[in-house]
Amino acid sequence: MDPHEELPASAADEPTTVLEWAWERFAPSIAMTSSFQTQSVPLLHMISVVAPRMPVLFLDTGFHFSETLAFRDQLVERFGLNLHVLEPRMGHDGFLREHGELYRRDPDLCCHINKVDPLRRAMAGLEAWVSGIRRDQTPERRDTPVVGRERDGLLKICPLAGWSQDAVDRYMEEHDLPRHPLHGCGYMSIGCAPCTRRVRAGEDPRAGRWPNSDKKECGLHFDGFGGPEGGSNG
Repeated sequence: MDPHEELPASAADEPTTVLEWAWERFAPSIAMTSSFQTQSVPLLHMISVVAPRMPVLFLDTGFHFSETLAFRDQLVERFGLNLHVLEPRMGHDGFLREHGELYRRDPDLCCHINKVDPLRRAMAGLEAWVSGIRRDQTPERRDTPVVGRERDGLLKICPLAGWSQDAVDRYMEEHDLPRHPLHGCGYMSIGCAPCTRRVRAGEDPRAGRWPNSDKKECGLHFDGFGGPEGGSNG
């Protein structure tokens, strides 16, 4: 069945309508993923209003900024989110013992172990996945549909796919929503601390991610959780 059949075309432009449809259609076999940075806040706020019982999955790699973890906890308390924390199979300490600073030698494999594999296990048996990615964020995301089928059969729902940065900023202002504490310090796109730097004036907002490599994505959003084993470019 075409995943769009039950979602009226007119509804695709209204994120809350998409979320209402998704929760009604797939609950409880649906979850959202969030990195808990500023870009995540509008969708998390919408979830809290439209589908507060939807599981929100957070990948705790063990390498996050302390500010990210504090901001996550702040939003969970304020919005009443149903948070589920995911960790690598071997745990962070086990990862360090076995791999050390793998992010320096092979960032794709590091992301696969700490992000792709834990999410793949958490998604097993689910029918749908809600993500906050947008087409304007990277060239790799420019064709992101609001509703699409992953290669592994999972339905991926991106309610904000067509939103611009201006739309995100307007929503934040209208609802008086907080920003990640590092956002005002030049961190425009925030991932793991060893792989994130401040963005310089005139740079792309995601220029601070994996700055010492050609890597552009962590591997979660392409090739059906591809990662190194599936041929993803990360």
